[in-house]
Amino acid sequence: MRNYLEFEKGLAEIEGKAEELRAMARQNPEMDVDSEAAALDAKAEVLLAELYAGLTPWRKCQVARHPDRPHCKDYIEALFQEYTPLAGDRNFADDHAIMGGLARFNDRPVVVIGHEKGHDTNSRIERNFGMARPEGYRKATRLMDLADRFKLPVITIVDTQGAYPGKGAEERGQSEAIARATEKCLQIGVPLIAVIIGEGGSGGAVAFAAADKLAMLEHSVYSVISPEGCAAILWKDSEKMREAAEALRLTAQDLEKLSVADLVIPEPMGGAHRAREDTIKSVGDAIEELLTGLENEDGAALIAARRKRFLDLGRSAISL
Repeated sequence: MRNYLEFEKGLAEIEGKAEELRAMARQNPEMDVDSEAAALDAKAEVLLAELYAGLTPWRKCQVARHPDRPHCKDYIEALFQEYTPLAGDRNFADDHAIMGGLARFNDRPVVVIGHEKGHDTNSRIERNFGMARPEGYRKATRLMDLADRFKLPVITIVDTQGAYPGKGAEERGQSEAIARATEKCLQIGVPLIAVIIGEGGSGGAVAFAAADKLAMLEHSVYSVISPEGCAAILWKDSEKMREAAEALRLTAQDLEKLSVADLVIPEPMGGAHRAREDTIKSVGDAIEELLTGLENEDGAALIAARRKRFLDLGRSAISL
């Protein structure tokens, strides 16, 4: 059964009626509902195009959070071969919100790291809804060190509302762990490609996205804080999240204009969740394109260019 977002209620009604007609026809083969169902399908297609042609930043946030979007695990299983997970931070525990290990991408040996939100109640609890604890970021730092030592490109798949804000995480040095992971991104002398597939929230996303090249899916978002959190701080009212989403300039299109994102990956009409396989293929093609452009770069040149990229972003922000 398809999950519909708040602004898709009209679409849900039309597609629901079409499905009801088809269900009735399956029960009574003598019923001819083809023309009526086809008319409803056509109407739904037009409405879908209208809805997604002018998504506001807040609606893009809703699409980015859709539970049926492909997650990190889906991308790893579809795009990477011989994936061998590497667990633990060699200090405290293994954080299941972070997946990572050795793999092959189009026959290249790589290290892949990403946030995994889970797909049902049990897996979401196990993965802590993609909100990593300090040990998750320390695991990622360890894997990036490994990649640097063996000269393996790093591919990160970002999808988190932010790092876990719990008491235990703070006691174990959450901010320090995020800072170390971000620092490690800027230190490794191998290509680093980051792809935001849903939410890129706060430092929890930056820790994986301080990359040579950053790609974003068309309806993904990337921001220092969630719209709800921003609204709660600025207006003391989390219900002003729509205004906050506008002000944060968090959409892929805005961030491409600001030179934060290098590539916006088109999504199928209606979002990644409506054509998961097509979306995963598009992400694979984007990673191949970006990785090919960095393959022959010297390690020292990569580090220098990566540092300059982020210093330039800071200068651009000051001038805005």
